Amino acid sequence: MRERLVQVCRSLLLSNYKSSILWAWQNASALANRRSCLCSDSNAKIPFTYSFLQPNVFAAVTHPPPPNLSVSLSAKNEQSENKVDISVLEEDLEIALDENRLNDAWKAFKLMRNNGVFPSKISINRLVKELASANDLPGLKRAFATAILVLEKHPHSMLDMESIPNLVSILERAKMLAPTSSLIRAMLKNGFRPHLNQWSRVVEQMSKIETAAPLALEIFWEICHLVRKEGALVDQMKPDTAAFNAALNACLTFGSVVKAEGLLKTMPVLGLTGDGRSFGIIAQLYAKKGLKEKIERLDKVMNQYKVSPDQQFYSSLVSAYLGLGDLESASENVLLMLKRACSSVGRARFESGDECSELNTNVFPDEQIYCLLVKGYLELGTVKDLARFLIKAQDIEEQLVALDQTACAGIIHACINLGWLEKAHSILDEMIAHGTRIGIGVFSSLLKAYCKDQRTAEATQLVSNINMAGLELDAGSYDTVIDVCMTAQDFKAAFGLFREMREAGVGSLKTSYLTIMTGLTENHRPELMAAFLDEVVVDPRVGVGVHDWNSIIHSFCKLGRLEDARRTFKRMAFLRFEPNAQSYLSLVNGYCAAEKYFSVLLLWAEMKKRMAHAQERGIEALTLNRDLIDAFLLALVKGGFFDAAMEVVEKMQELKIFVDKWRYKHVYLETHKKLKLARLKKKSFQKVQAIIAFKNWVGLST
Repeated sequence: MRERLVQVCRSLLLSNYKSSILWAWQNASALANRRSCLCSDSNAKIPFTYSFLQPNVFAAVTHPPPPNLSVSLSAKNEQSENKVDISVLEEDLEIALDENRLNDAWKAFKLMRNNGVFPSKISINRLVKELASANDLPGLKRAFATAILVLEKHPHSMLDMESIPNLVSILERAKMLAPTSSLIRAMLKNGFRPHLNQWSRVVEQMSKIETAAPLALEIFWEICHLVRKEGALVDQMKPDTAAFNAALNACLTFGSVVKAEGLLKTMPVLGLTGDGRSFGIIAQLYAKKGLKEKIERLDKVMNQYKVSPDQQFYSSLVSAYLGLGDLESASENVLLMLKRACSSVGRARFESGDECSELNTNVFPDEQIYCLLVKGYLELGTVKDLARFLIKAQDIEEQLVALDQTACAGIIHACINLGWLEKAHSILDEMIAHGTRIGIGVFSSLLKAYCKDQRTAEATQLVSNINMAGLELDAGSYDTVIDVCMTAQDFKAAFGLFREMREAGVGSLKTSYLTIMTGLTENHRPELMAAFLDEVVVDPRVGVGVHDWNSIIHSFCKLGRLEDARRTFKRMAFLRFEPNAQSYLSLVNGYCAAEKYFSVLLLWAEMKKRMAHAQERGIEALTLNRDLIDAFLLALVKGGFFDAAMEVVEKMQELKIFVDKWRYKHVYLETHKKLKLARLKKKSFQKVQAIIAFKNWVGLST
């Protein structure tokens, strides 16, 4: 009994001891977990910058406390097994990369990271390169995450100098600005120094986005700080003027005047000077903030920095003034550009004695400036105000500027490019009324724009204005307008233009003439062709020929207007254009289609008479061809005029023209199968003889 009590007491003590040990283990584990939450490393929390990667591919592996001793022992066994498998995992990673199985390679890399180890340097760089080269979003995200992790843990021992810059370039080309900027900042933090071409492109793109512009400016300042600190060691990273302009553009995007002015002061410290674009951005920023007085002082500031105004600066300056609604200041600056450009030309001509010295286009208003000015005048002023500006510009330009380079030409071209053709026409009318010199090239540009939009009425009116102004259009311009009129079926306008073309003494009329005749033929308007031909037939520059008359005759016959065709034929002969085989063929086919076989007989008689008359005078007679002989013979057989048909056969045999007799035999049997020769003998013996001769010729027994 006593021994039994001793055993029970021992068991109670042992159970209390185990429970106390378990309670202590649990408290220690809870404390450890609380400390790990307060002092977690970079793998335990996802940084905000990389939030697009959630859920984190490198999420921290939690280690819950083992409830008992057996669990801890099994964990130790698993760890020892994992340590054995690491070499296998790296081998799997390399094989997967060799076979381009990127998903399997990624899984192997994650397993290695879960075991707290990195692959070899070669494998990591290959993994980053292959993932980035996959050209898909998951691959780029994985490449970025890998690069960030390695930069944080082993920046110099694990990554090659080319891997990260290549990844930056690929992310930048993919327009992934957030990860690209994060990667650049990680590079700077961990001792990598990206080349100017890499980081400046990213800053430039970010500077255009309002939410990203402040971050772009931070990156720029950080790089400037490193350049000043490390000097010649980081020359490849040193910003240039274009990079400073990108940073200034970021200031413009989110509207910080103070930071922009600070950038201007920093440039000389790094041995750089701004350019016209730099101060143009500053001008736009001042306009955005309504600081007109600072815009007016920019010229002096540029003198302090020894920067000369150029097109980019003036373009931004004009845009800034127009943004403030100050049309007068914008116009004055354009006139100032003209003065500086013309004075430089005059000085160069005086010094060199060369009257062909050209304008300095870097300080001469370009198309962009004129477009801005046109918009400003048409929104804030009137066409007359714009005309007054152009008159002032003409006084400055005098004889120093070619007519196609004047402010008037620039304004007209700007209106055309903006699609404001009516405004351009109105400005030209206003300038002509003021006696302004305008080059023919300016009119030609507007004329081509009208033609492009097929606005034939306006184009015709503009041609009249050009002639009234004493200018001469070339044949090509007339051809273009006439072609557009014919395409739009505005025949009246085309005739009027051709008439003006003749009156203006243009040397070459053939192209426009053919354009009109072809268009009328395609639109089946032979009556207009005849009227047009009557008008131009006496002009030797046109060179009307028999084929032109034949086209009209053919068109009339095709429409069944045989009387008009016959009148055209007579008109042609009256004007001493000798009809040829095609002239007669069109008429024969037309008469045959209308079953007017007697008219064919009359035409045959007329043709014989004309041929005999030509032979008597010793001139070249009409040449018969197979098609014409065939058409005459077929029509005469159908009409029953066998006397004339045999005359055609005799002419055919004389000319040794061979035809298909079976065809005429078939026509005879189909048309005259009920013809009784016995009855005809009493009425017309001669006709019977002709029928018998024809039947013998085609091989029919009598």
